[in-house]
Amino acid sequence: MRDRMSDMNQPWRHFPERLRDVYSVPYLPPRRMPGFHFACGRAVKMSDSEGEHHDEHTFESTTEVGSKTFPMQCSALRKNGHVVIKGRPCKIVDMSTSKTGKHGHAKVHLVAIDIFTGKKLEDLCPSTHNMNVPVVNRNDYQLLDITEDGFVSLLLESGETKDDIRLPEGELGESIKAKFNADKSLIVSVLSAMGEEAIVDVKENQN
Repeated sequence: MRDRMSDMNQPWRHFPERLRDVYSVPYLPPRRMPGFHFACGRAVKMSDSEGEHHDEHTFESTTEVGSKTFPMQCSALRKNGHVVIKGRPCKIVDMSTSKTGKHGHAKVHLVAIDIFTGKKLEDLCPSTHNMNVPVVNRNDYQLLDITEDGFVSLLLESGETKDDIRLPEGELGESIKAKFNADKSLIVSVLSAMGEEAIVDVKENQN
């Protein structure tokens, strides 16, 4: 009886001697070891980068941070608003909508002025289509200096200076230069859009 129980518990006793060592070893499931993974029953060491990110998931953002433009349906644009025409940031000065035709959508005729050059631009767009609208910012800075090569030095809120903007040409530039030479404290307004910046206004600092 004891031999029969032994046979049941140790069936490999009746295997050929060359197989006894294989089947006499009980199966133990592999343990999870940091830095290793199991492939075909063997523990394989992972690379450092593979081990660090083995349990991590990476998600790519679909929103562009600091985007220079955003889409807007053409019919939603308004006079005195902004729009991109021929790659230029513009302010809308006039717009009109044509009647819907038999085989198409109503179209919007846009008349706009480039906010930096003052050039007049026009465009015709179906009312249901999207157009790009520039992100336009306007900030005021104290004028510290005007260099000989026509650049201005502006004081930022952080206490640092901004020295990469030119003095505007024409009447505005001459007015700024004359007031600065008269030792007046000046605040200039800087318009920025689509990677461009320009001084668009000046006023005397009342503080």
